[in-house]
Amino acid sequence: MIRRAMVLAAGLGQRMRPLTAKTAKPLLPLLGRSLLDHALDRLAVAGVEEAVVNAHWCAPLVAAALTAREGVAPRVRLQLEPELLETGGGIRRALPRLGDAPFAVVNGDAYWLDGPTPALTLLAQHFDPERMDGLLLLVRTSQIQGEVGRGDFFLDGAGQLRRPEPAEIAPFLFGGVQIMAPALVAPEAEGRFSLNRCFDRALEQGRLFGLVHDGAWFHISTPADLTRTERRLRDGLASHWL
Repeated sequence: MIRRAMVLAAGLGQRMRPLTAKTAKPLLPLLGRSLLDHALDRLAVAGVEEAVVNAHWCAPLVAAALTAREGVAPRVRLQLEPELLETGGGIRRALPRLGDAPFAVVNGDAYWLDGPTPALTLLAQHFDPERMDGLLLLVRTSQIQGEVGRGDFFLDGAGQLRRPEPAEIAPFLFGGVQIMAPALVAPEAEGRFSLNRCFDRALEQGRLFGLVHDGAWFHISTPADLTRTERRLRDGLASHWL
């Protein structure tokens, strides 16, 4: 079971403007709770005991939101980032707090409904540190409402991933939920860098894998996406999955 996790909540949320002009994207409400609360609740369901949450944009608001959760699982430690470190840099800085065992990483704006088994639990069950540095939750682009571009990955029969070639359209999108070994980011020097750099290295080494989500996942990138997701959930999609 995965005991520790990181929630990435430091981004600027520029595509969500004007809603994020004065708040962090993970603090935007959905069904009466913030996206950050939803993400932390999913971690608690999966048995995560301690989570690091990083903050940069509107960091005092993120800190206040975490303070309001005191006494609610998981235990949370705030990682303030005066300079934006991006996804990879934020995780690299948090490694001393995350320990030597594999841990979960969840985007602070990721929102999903679990299938028969919680997605994080499935990822933990399938993560094999002997073969993997990262195991990503994948979503079929055909099931997503909203802009998906060219997709992110192809998936082979063994679960290994590859990027699409320039003329290809990939059938899977990375859902912002993953299990990783510290070795995925440990070779990098501390500082600002994208997690995609680590993904590319793991792809070259054959150590990046994927697992297809068997529940519902919602693309929340723009204000229109957020409105559409709220409407779909209130119209009864949530009751189908919960």
